[in-house]
Amino acid sequence: MIKRIKLRSLFIGGCITLFFLVLVGRVFWIQVLQGDFWQKRAADTWAHTTIIKAQRGQITDRTGSVLASDVPAYTVVVEPDVIQERGIRDEVVQGLHEILNKPVSELEELIDAKDKDGNLYKNREVRNEGWKVDQEVADKITAFVKKLEKEHDIRETGVGWVKDQKRYYPKNSLAAHVLGYTDRDGKAVAGLEYFYDKLLKGADGYLDYQSDGKGVKLPDAAETYQPVVNGDNLKLTIDSTIQYYIEDAMKEAYDKYQPKSMTVIAADPNTMEILGMANLPTFNPNEYWETQDQGDFYNHAIKSIYEPGSTFKIVTLAGTVQEKLFDPNATFQSGYIMIGKRRLNDLRGGWGEITYLDGVKHSSNVGFVKLGYEMLGRDKLIQYIDNFGFNEKTGIDLPGEVKGRITPEWPVEFATLAYGHGKVQVTPIQQLAAVSAVANGGKLMKPHMLKEIEDPNTGKTTGTKPEVIRQVISADSARKTGSYLEQVVADQKIGTGRHAYIEGYRVAGKTGTAIKVGANGEYDRTKNLVSFIGYAPVNDPKISVIVIMDEPKGDVGGGTAAAPVFQKIVSQSLEYMGVPKVYAEADKNGKKSGDNAVSARTAPNMVGQTMKSAKELLINQGFDFETVGNGPSVVSQYPAAGTALTPGQKVYLLSEQGDKPKIPDLRGESLRDALEVLTLLKVGIQVEGEGYVTQQKESVNNGKTKVTVTLKPDEPVVQGSDTADSESGGPGTEAASDSAADPNTEENAPSSN
Repeated sequence: MIKRIKLRSLFIGGCITLFFLVLVGRVFWIQVLQGDFWQKRAADTWAHTTIIKAQRGQITDRTGSVLASDVPAYTVVVEPDVIQERGIRDEVVQGLHEILNKPVSELEELIDAKDKDGNLYKNREVRNEGWKVDQEVADKITAFVKKLEKEHDIRETGVGWVKDQKRYYPKNSLAAHVLGYTDRDGKAVAGLEYFYDKLLKGADGYLDYQSDGKGVKLPDAAETYQPVVNGDNLKLTIDSTIQYYIEDAMKEAYDKYQPKSMTVIAADPNTMEILGMANLPTFNPNEYWETQDQGDFYNHAIKSIYEPGSTFKIVTLAGTVQEKLFDPNATFQSGYIMIGKRRLNDLRGGWGEITYLDGVKHSSNVGFVKLGYEMLGRDKLIQYIDNFGFNEKTGIDLPGEVKGRITPEWPVEFATLAYGHGKVQVTPIQQLAAVSAVANGGKLMKPHMLKEIEDPNTGKTTGTKPEVIRQVISADSARKTGSYLEQVVADQKIGTGRHAYIEGYRVAGKTGTAIKVGANGEYDRTKNLVSFIGYAPVNDPKISVIVIMDEPKGDVGGGTAAAPVFQKIVSQSLEYMGVPKVYAEADKNGKKSGDNAVSARTAPNMVGQTMKSAKELLINQGFDFETVGNGPSVVSQYPAAGTALTPGQKVYLLSEQGDKPKIPDLRGESLRDALEVLTLLKVGIQVEGEGYVTQQKESVNNGKTKVTVTLKPDEPVVQGSDTADSESGGPGTEAASDSAADPNTEENAPSSN
């Protein structure tokens, strides 16, 4: 018995000793061998980190108007376990449905969802309808929660919101393709938001500290603080007012012509600061997820390449002026020209023998082939194309820019290159940089969107300086080129850009219409890309603009569809910028015709000057004119010197006449102007009808010339209008087997306006 007791005691004592040894071993294992691990676990339990979120930098236009900024936002959250416990599931579902417009079925699924262990979730965000909503929605949620608390006499409803921040674009779709957007997670996706993301996003700060089990900070515990660094604020070169003018004019034309897409860029040609850039269709960055067509996000201004058509003739013209090959008074035979076995045509057989200046006005393909291919030569032509930047990116500070492609191989391709067709594709921003070089005195400049960077943490501001890439042509050549391009707009009879004319401002520009290549690789005459590019005022350029429409509806071209858009944008912008219009000469009392009254320019005194010097002066000053006679000097003029000219009115220069005076084309002139010119020519006059001259007929009776003019009381008849803007080289041209014919057509088909 005693022995049994002793064994039992020994067993119990052994078990206790063993347990104690195991306990000691376990303690040794935890505190010594695994001491570092458990120390870290304890520290992690005590440690807390508070993230201090950085404020994303603000984006403003050049005047300080906010285009993008961070604003408070609220995310709606629900606690399914609390909602189910309180028995208010159906009321919560219906209430959130009414406030957020989220489908009932999705709300039920959200509140009924369980984790892998079969337990209701404790906290869930109501996405996407309740994600980063504005203050108004948050206030409705607060009111709904109070209603539930009151009706059910409860303190917790399982419904609420957490404060957050989101990116907000106060002007909605204005300059959307420039700004881009950030997604709902705050990730930069496109535009300047993406390009300057590193500057804008800043760096989050944090505070590390230790606390007890209730979360109260331990008094003697160490803490680590990293201050927040808010993102830089960016001031752009964009002017939101000019941007509005651009988008307003675009919408009007877009509704009228319904093109596939439309692009406009405006810049200060002296600095290549981009004043405005827009595409249609567009999107609202505040609701980017509502945009169904991904093409609406595409920035054609820098990402699309296209066959430019006659706007590219500016490069050819500038090159021949720089090489002193362009003589505005020299003549050539328009109509067609043979390049090997290839025949390249002007519109409808051309205009007979005309001057090269008239060739520019008419946008004669033959004239530009002779200038670029025959006079300048293929090597020089390519050199000027390269110098104007068409084989490289402009370097604009926007993501995704592409460069043009200039790839002629055969002689006919070099010939068509001179007038912007065939193996030539460019971007809109390349085109604008090139014409701006003509406007600013021959300097190719790097276009840019960023004007200033402000560090909100230090207050330091850093400006962006204009960057000259290279001098392409001399300042004198640029001035002369501009004066010839001005005639394209000023000549209200044959100038293909006359619809870009702005009363009181001197405008230079060029139209373009290019037939697109279809799916079968052949040119499709039903698909045109029309454009206009130019700048103003010619004597002191402040703004350059390019307008492009892709496949507009109707028989329209660059002159009738794109030029009026240019005209509206530039006229509004120049007045907004405070650029003065051209005033009349001082009156007899030495005063203007009004303190702020704008009138047309006055006719200069040309009588007694040589015809050559008179022409040069009128060209350089942007007057539309016509010469009559073959004499060496000007013997009379109409209107007389000092006469205020109406918009688009011609100055007629008369030299010595022979026995049979040469009668100018008077179609489109008023009866008064026609009678004055014919009276100066000392010819007989017979008038039929009223209004504007639509027809004229010469006859000789007893050696006396008589002119019969027929008038109609309609709008002035404009000769050579360019609704179809057809240019030569179309189907039916003779083609050699070495290269496909270029069928693109350009200016001067009969107008429908």
